[in-house]
Amino acid sequence: MAAPMWPQRRLRNGVVAQPESQSATCRCELQTPQCDAVGSTAVVAVVAPDKIIVSNCGDSRAVLCRNGVAIPLSTDHKPDRPDELNRIQEAGGRVIFWDGPRVLGVLAMSRAIGDNYLKPYVISEPEVTITDRTVEDECLILASDGLWDVVSNETACGVARMCLQSRKPPSPPRSPASDTTVTAGEESSDKACSDASILLTKLALARHSTDNVSVAVIDLRRGH
Repeated sequence: MAAPMWPQRRLRNGVVAQPESQSATCRCELQTPQCDAVGSTAVVAVVAPDKIIVSNCGDSRAVLCRNGVAIPLSTDHKPDRPDELNRIQEAGGRVIFWDGPRVLGVLAMSRAIGDNYLKPYVISEPEVTITDRTVEDECLILASDGLWDVVSNETACGVARMCLQSRKPPSPPRSPASDTTVTAGEESSDKACSDASILLTKLALARHSTDNVSVAVIDLRRGH
């Protein structure tokens, strides 16, 4: 299943969560020959009241924290993944191990937005997953491989939960006077998510990540 759900990017890694309605105007246009060697990965999440829809292209990843358990909602597009390896070989390409598996010995991912010089071996078709939400869902982590190369799903989930535990979900307002409590609760949640993103980024850098690090944490306890 494919859907053009990403915004224009000229970075190697991109992470975004946005309403689905914004995706129709997004496109990637190559205007000069040099741009053939420019590419990006992307992971997109649409959080609906009862479902989480994730689309990924490349090795950026989405991980759901549910009652303390880390659940990946996307699968990295690596050249040595059996189905990706078969697809590349059937297209006439090769996977060469040079500091890890790489398409033609160059790119360490089998799908990307851009990188036209490696097509048709590297494709830009995303994979989409749909997951039912539950009351046990705590947060969703979207991040580039700069995080996942050095931090496990479980560790990332633990760090995000630690930051969110200091903030309790606001209770439904029972009077006009309680509206300020809800607003304060939402601001507290935003800060906790920001703190979690910053802490995970610092953790990746402290572990000497050699790739770009982009992290977004979404509190899923709102609305429950």
